[in-house]
Amino acid sequence: MKFAELRELLLSDWHRYQPTDKCGKHMIINVLTGKNHSAAFLFWWRIASVYQRRISLAFVAHFMVYRIGRKYGLQIPTCTKIGRGLYIGHGIGIVINPDTIIGDNCNISQFLTIGSNKGTPAKIGNNVYIGPNVCLVENVMIGDNAKIGAGAVVVKDVPANATAVGNPARVIIK
Repeated sequence: MKFAELRELLLSDWHRYQPTDKCGKHMIINVLTGKNHSAAFLFWWRIASVYQRRISLAFVAHFMVYRIGRKYGLQIPTCTKIGRGLYIGHGIGIVINPDTIIGDNCNISQFLTIGSNKGTPAKIGNNVYIGPNVCLVENVMIGDNAKIGAGAVVVKDVPANATAVGNPARVIIK
């Protein structure tokens, strides 16, 4: 991945946190001062996931991902496929399987678990909102523009443009 592509990914994520900052001039200051640990984690995570081979930059990025992740309980492996514009709201206690695929412009909240015992974790579409305390279990597909309510345990697919709530989650709005 080239630097221009990485810059585009970083800016797309940053615009989810600060939509008025068009050029990203406050991004580095915010990341370095730690004002928003979710944005800082995502910034370093993007760099670590792209620069696996460049020793110095990768070392710093992996160290920061480890440090911030350990402090706030964020376990998102750098091999996870995440689209543009991810927003981590109240980033604490998030565990995501390395084989998970997350689409563009998704919102994830605190205490999210995306797990798999059989190596087939969830695939999440574009523009998906996932509320706090949600568990996505095994091979589930979350369609585009879907919403998962707080405390849901998703064990079946959620179609596009649907809202799912409960334990086990059931679709209440299509």
